[in-house]
Amino acid sequence: MKKTRSAPPAGSGRPVPPPEFTDPLNNRYLPAPEVLKWARATILTEGGALYNENHAHLEYADVQFLWAPQGFVKTGRTVLGQCEEVTFRCGPWQKGRQQQQMADWFGVVPDFLITLDASYCLTCSDAEFCALLEHELYHIAQEMDDFGAPAFNKYGLPKLCMRGHDVEEFIGVVRRYGASDDVQRMIDAAKTPPEVARINIARACGTCLLKAA
Repeated sequence: MKKTRSAPPAGSGRPVPPPEFTDPLNNRYLPAPEVLKWARATILTEGGALYNENHAHLEYADVQFLWAPQGFVKTGRTVLGQCEEVTFRCGPWQKGRQQQQMADWFGVVPDFLITLDASYCLTCSDAEFCALLEHELYHIAQEMDDFGAPAFNKYGLPKLCMRGHDVEEFIGVVRRYGASDDVQRMIDAAKTPPEVARINIARACGTCLLKAA
């Protein structure tokens, strides 16, 4: 039987979905500005508790977060988070409706939208939450120019684009034929200790004091 974990307490450093997401019948989608605020302070800005220089190009990125009531299954896998570039490839009325919805949620139409499964984020551990958040942030990359150097726009800000996963392979293929260069880099990374210590995650998420309870 699956063990159920209690949700992090309201007021802790880690952003928590609103209480209505504890209701399994809730089907609303809600903007999550608190996740953006926390991500900027903790991960995207130098000096943050979990700062990751790999996301340096996102410090001023036009990205917003959205809580979804639950995940969904795609090609046999449960999707807990999704990052997408906000585009409207549809007719004028459909485009107008979608732009209005974005503006109602965020005040603007963002360049990128990250949607998170609120039901999962209510019960997952701090490390799982941070890993999910960073996974989606990694999908937003900086474009390269014709010479392979990072590209910038006329305002001096990084040009951004979507990128896929570093590794896409089947365990059975690796077991039978060995690891490709990409998979081998993933294996080598898995053999090294995590760069982010658990105590740093606890401090950033505001749960380190709960151990005494």
